[in-house]
Amino acid sequence: MKTILVIIIASVSGLFLLVEVGLRSLFGFGNPLLYITDEQIGYLLSPNQKTRRFGNRIEINQYSMRGEVIQQTRPSSTLRVFLIGDSIANGGWWTDQENTISSLLRESLLSAKLNNTDKVEVLNASANSWGPRNELAYLKRFGTFQAQVVVLIINTDDLFATAPTSLPVGRDRNYPDHKPPLAILEVIQRYVLKPQPIPEMTAVYQEGGDRVGVNLTAISEIHDLVKENQSQFLLVMTPLIRELEEKGSRDYEIQARQRLVEFTQKQKINYIDFLPILQKETDAKSFYHDHIHLNLRGNQLVTKTIENKLLETL
Repeated sequence: MKTILVIIIASVSGLFLLVEVGLRSLFGFGNPLLYITDEQIGYLLSPNQKTRRFGNRIEINQYSMRGEVIQQTRPSSTLRVFLIGDSIANGGWWTDQENTISSLLRESLLSAKLNNTDKVEVLNASANSWGPRNELAYLKRFGTFQAQVVVLIINTDDLFATAPTSLPVGRDRNYPDHKPPLAILEVIQRYVLKPQPIPEMTAVYQEGGDRVGVNLTAISEIHDLVKENQSQFLLVMTPLIRELEEKGSRDYEIQARQRLVEFTQKQKINYIDFLPILQKETDAKSFYHDHIHLNLRGNQLVTKTIENKLLETL
């Protein structure tokens, strides 16, 4: 009887260990990207971390950017472009490091062989659900790293983004602040247990006033900050996938978009709107990973369009 019990325990333990190792090695569970709180920015990806999620390599440098370690001062004969944005710029767990917009743009600009440029760096400061006010706070904290060009990537929803908050960190399963002891536990937390709402977030989501106006003001301040640092500024906006469907953008989105167009014209901001660009595609949905995020094909389209705009101005 004892022998049978030992065999059962050993078999269960072996199966548990096999599943644990498989979840870690094949899918990257147990080693999620971690976040830290910040009073002004709201939250940042924890600096200096590396992981793989579903086979995709993710590296975060010392400035909470998605990318390798950099020098704060731009090396001579280096073209440095600074992308800042939310999960679209970041690429998320579904995008390998080499397939992010920043990595693709670096390779494209290298191939262009610009005069007086021996090296190209494309920095990528971004995090899930950041809005213009998060991005402005990041730039105020860290600066533009002497980049010759700063590219702000937003999506339609960002025009309605709420104020920065650190409430999700450590409380929302998508913003962990520590690693789980077991990969199996992370899977249970993410896919089995029902997520617990954060009561205080209700007030954040119900932020009143002219939210679009507040975010346009933040973009204006980013533009001013970039000019103060003798850099060029480019604003890029991608649409939600439903805006490419038959019904198109909703009335409030159309109004906000028009305000943005008038704002960029008044401020003389270089602006790329991907809504009309994607509307020309026969299968626009094939550029998307989900309802808002781009896949590799979408990233390649954005990269090529940004590259063309930069080559016109550099």
